[in-house]
Amino acid sequence: MFDGIASQFKTLFSSLAGKKKLTEDNVSDAVRQVRMALLEADVNYSVASQLVKRIKEQALGEAVLKSVSPGEQFIKVVHDELVALMGSEEPEIKLLGHPSIILLCGLQGSGKTTSCAKLGLFLKRKGMKKKVLVAACDLQRPAAVQQLQILAEKNELDFFSLEGEKNPLKVAKAALEKAKREAYDALIVDTAGRLHIDEVLMSELQEMKKLLQPQEILFVASATTGQDAVKTAQEFDKALDITGTILTMLDGSARAGAALSILEVTKKPLKFEGIGEHIQDFQLFNPRSMADRVLGMGDVINLVKRAEEVVDEEESKDLEKKLRKASFTYDDYLRQMGMFKKMGSLKGILKMLPGVPDMPDMDMPEKEFKKIESMILSMTPRERSEQVELVPARRRRIASGSGTKIDDVNRMVKDFKRLKQLCKSMPKLSKMSDLKMEKSLWQ
Repeated sequence: MFDGIASQFKTLFSSLAGKKKLTEDNVSDAVRQVRMALLEADVNYSVASQLVKRIKEQALGEAVLKSVSPGEQFIKVVHDELVALMGSEEPEIKLLGHPSIILLCGLQGSGKTTSCAKLGLFLKRKGMKKKVLVAACDLQRPAAVQQLQILAEKNELDFFSLEGEKNPLKVAKAALEKAKREAYDALIVDTAGRLHIDEVLMSELQEMKKLLQPQEILFVASATTGQDAVKTAQEFDKALDITGTILTMLDGSARAGAALSILEVTKKPLKFEGIGEHIQDFQLFNPRSMADRVLGMGDVINLVKRAEEVVDEEESKDLEKKLRKASFTYDDYLRQMGMFKKMGSLKGILKMLPGVPDMPDMDMPEKEFKKIESMILSMTPRERSEQVELVPARRRRIASGSGTKIDDVNRMVKDFKRLKQLCKSMPKLSKMSDLKMEKSLWQ
């Protein structure tokens, strides 16, 4: 995500590194490059123009600091202005009613149905612990009801639909009655989209709003559609008075300029973002986190949040010591992989760390994790604790005992050593307390 714009910013900041101070000339050249980077990322033209104007004013107005370089000073100005552009503070989700009602809207293909399930799981998880009901009111798209049902059942979310019913308002009314009767904390309603905005769609949604009286009306927009998403958000806001936006498919869009434009244009906050295909790849939108990612600084803010959700505090302290010394064993490696798995893909987690290069072959799909688990469990205690060298004969025995191939064992050993070396190269980011300190750096 944002690979293109992050790369351009990195080049720009490097060009300022050799300067002794920020001047009218080098700032003007820098902001011109910032404008080009923003426009190439599909940021709205007027938004980009206003942003670079503020960046230039701030950069030239900043007091000269002896403790930081001109490049670092300019980075902070750009970072601060990006944060301000995207709302400064992490938004709140309104959960006021009994139940709280959240209506999702947007065009077909924007990710509404998937976002419905992701939001449901988000509210149910450790941080929120809400009793959630998801209702299938998209009766236009073939298989939309079945898709939501499958996602709900797979993730133990309560699901509601009326088989054979063609009127979404009747389904919504029945879902609301069930949510009230069975004391749900939240009712999330999936609605139909179209390939384009039309009067029938808007009329149906306005009737749905009147019936449900939702606390939140969230517009679901795909980041891959760029400025079209911004224009569509304006139309939905005009008709429904949306309360915020869910931005989806940020993982698949190197441009994703909508993330930097949609709040400024609609004046409604970005509330959530979908950052991957897995249902847990969903989080509150955080302006500081987004600014970090745009500038290629990783995403420590959300890394800490994920870790706090899944990592046991005592186990974490024990692993911290071993990670700092890079002395953890294959048993520790298996436990660590298990925790990473709960937090998302290994590749995704590593990309959230500042300064860690992209390693496309270091991902951890479910099948691969099971394979690694079998290989490590097929080792002897002395092998798992690295008291003996894994010579070819031992590797063949491990492969045979785990039902894998010798190449699988070799790959696992190689990845183990790579991760160990990675921990050695970034000792300051091994401790959770250091991650938290990094998280608060820009706050």
